[in-house]
Amino acid sequence: MYHHSGNSTHPAADSATGLLEPTSRGPEALYFQRCTWCGTAMYHRVLCPVCRGSNLRTARSHGTGAVRHSTVVHRNGPAAHNVSLIEMDEGFVVRGRVMGPLNGIYPGDRVRLSTAQGLVRGEPVFQLLDEYRARS
Repeated sequence: MYHHSGNSTHPAADSATGLLEPTSRGPEALYFQRCTWCGTAMYHRVLCPVCRGSNLRTARSHGTGAVRHSTVVHRNGPAAHNVSLIEMDEGFVVRGRVMGPLNGIYPGDRVRLSTAQGLVRGEPVFQLLDEYRARS
């Protein structure tokens, strides 16, 4: 369910989906839900995982977060790619892909939502913000 305001299309407030929507001004927009009862942020849920509330409002993410976990996958495609769990600054976790060296993505690396297309339709793709920071 979507509603239109001006030139943009985004999920209606009662929509219970996590979505990527293209924007005319740059990177895709990532939408998430926040429970109106307990305030928990979540991605692509029907019920709140904390209080089981169903009154979820949709909000747009700022698109930045940190890698929680990343692994290299060597199947389901022509080349190896990573699958990462990203903890977004708003407090929800989303699965996606981080562009960069396959073995150079570490927990704690800061990322930003990218305009690149994912290998899987609807998969968010992120780019590293501190690509060349020293590893200890």
